[in-house]
Amino acid sequence: MRSRSNPIAIVLLVAANLIPLIGVLFLHWDVRTILVMYWLENGIVGALNVVRIVSAQRPDQSGRASAAAKVGLAAFFTVHYGIFWVVHGVFVMVLTNRGGLPGGFQTPLDVVATDQQILLGALALLVSHLASLLLNYFGRGEYRRVSPASQMFLPYVRVVVLHLTIILGGFLVIGLGQPAALVALLVLFKTVFDLGLHLLERKRYQAAAVAV
Repeated sequence: MRSRSNPIAIVLLVAANLIPLIGVLFLHWDVRTILVMYWLENGIVGALNVVRIVSAQRPDQSGRASAAAKVGLAAFFTVHYGIFWVVHGVFVMVLTNRGGLPGGFQTPLDVVATDQQILLGALALLVSHLASLLLNYFGRGEYRRVSPASQMFLPYVRVVVLHLTIILGGFLVIGLGQPAALVALLVLFKTVFDLGLHLLERKRYQAAAVAV
């Protein structure tokens, strides 16, 4: 079935992902900045998924999609995904050597709060994900085609597949001395893969293939 993503959402997704590429090619952003930025994007995805869970309207196998069930699933997701996200963040800090600075150990959020490059990139990614939420999930009625339980699990596909690959690529780039060309290729790979996952997700909603 043909994807029916809103064109504006696609444009914003590509534009947001190209900002790190511009940073690498012209502003000397390194792979460490990129990895922390993508970690923060995972947090954005998780936070917006809470909204998606409580808004999903397709009944589950029991024939229900009650408000209480949605809140319970959203709470479980917040704790489970939150732990996963924090552990991922600590791992990124260790990988990027941001955790052992003279002033003491920095948490991922400490780094984010003091790095304008990361904040700029993360803001663009936030706009992109919000656009997809509003234009696709609500605007195209995707929330009516997915159950709360199914929606709860959807972000894990993106996180595990995409960011495990990015982290492995980051290891390689750091090991080779962070040549700008390889950092740019990593960003391009993420952009293409992210777009593919976005379109695949739209098809799954359209086919109602995510119902539990």
